[in-house]
Amino acid sequence: MNPVTILIADDEKEIADLISLHLQKEGYKIVLAHDGKEAVRAIETQAVDLAVLDIMMPELDGFEVVRQIRERHRLPVLFVSAKTSDFDKISGLVIGADDYMTKPFNPMELVARVQALLRRTTRLNSARADEPITIESGGLAIVPDQRRVSIYGVPVELTPKEFDILCLLASHPRKVFGVEQIFQQVWGEAYYEVGNNTVMVHIRTLRKKLGEDNNKDKWIKTIWGVGYTFNG
Repeated sequence: MNPVTILIADDEKEIADLISLHLQKEGYKIVLAHDGKEAVRAIETQAVDLAVLDIMMPELDGFEVVRQIRERHRLPVLFVSAKTSDFDKISGLVIGADDYMTKPFNPMELVARVQALLRRTTRLNSARADEPITIESGGLAIVPDQRRVSIYGVPVELTPKEFDILCLLASHPRKVFGVEQIFQQVWGEAYYEVGNNTVMVHIRTLRKKLGEDNNKDKWIKTIWGVGYTFNG
C-alpha cells in the first residue's frame, strides 16, 4: 500500500520543516512547496492526498491555490496561517478549505486534525464508490455513464455524437486529438475526406451549446493545423 502523501506549502522554511517532521513521524510521505505556484504544480503532477497550506505565500496566495485545487480535485485542505481574524477563517472555509489553524500552533494538534481529515475523506470516498464518475472543469460537469452534461447545474442537451466528442476530449485533458482521430473514435469508421468537415461541424455546434460563442476556447481549444484539445 502506498503511503499517504501530504503537501506542505509555506514560504517559512522553519514552519514547513516543523510540520514535515511531525507528519513524517506518523508515516506520511511529505512534498514541500515554498510558494503558491509550486504548490499547484505539485498537486497537478503528483498524487497528493491532503494539503497543508499557508495563506500569505509568494506567487499565488493560499486562497488562490485552493480555488485552483477545487476546480479539479477533492483532496482535503488545512490552512495554517498567521491570519487570526474570524473573517479570514470564514473566508478560508468558504473558498474551499476543510479546516483552519492559526499560528503559532501545537504540532500534535495539527497532526490530530490531519488524521481526522483523512479519516473523513476515507469515509466519503467509500460512500461515493457507487456514484457515477463525473468529469468537472470550471462549471462544466460531464457524467459519462449517464451521458449527462450540465453547466453550473443547468442541463445541456447534446446529440449522441456531440456528447461522444466532448467526452473523448474531456477524458484526456490537454491531449491534442487530430480530426482523423476524433472521426475514427467517435464514428467508428475509417477516415475519409468528408470526415474532416463532419467533425468541424459537430465541434462548432458543440461549442455553441456550451456557450463558447462569447468565451472562445474556454473548454474546447483549437490547435491550428493539428486538431482540438480540452482545457481541463
